[in-house]
Amino acid sequence: MLTTETLSTARRDEMIDITRQVAAIVSKDGRRSGIAVIYCPHTTAGITIQENADPDVKHDVLMRLDEVYPWEHPRYRHAEGNTAAHLKAMTVGTSQTVLIEDGRLVLGTWQGIYFCEFDGPRRRNYHVKLL
Repeated sequence: MLTTETLSTARRDEMIDITRQVAAIVSKDGRRSGIAVIYCPHTTAGITIQENADPDVKHDVLMRLDEVYPWEHPRYRHAEGNTAAHLKAMTVGTSQTVLIEDGRLVLGTWQGIYFCEFDGPRRRNYHVKLL
């Protein structure tokens, strides 16, 4: 089963917790065991699994990515002016795979699934494929 979800981002860089939405897709499907692949079809956004207990983690991750990949650099050549967003998305990656057992996502106590925006604000999609 493939499900497409849509979300709107509010800032250029942000991490949006989508764990509940993915868990709801798994629950609705009724699958007891398998895997969920969460995929981002955009070149300036990504999917990651990260701590979801302390919001400062999101701040720190985004801050450090901004330091490593500054928005402006004198040697960037990409005409759209969003080279940093492409580099951040490439670093984070486009997908995550999460195990499903007993009808639930197998995540650690502090883990959450995040949609990472690096070129917002935008209206974005992500896909969840259950196998």
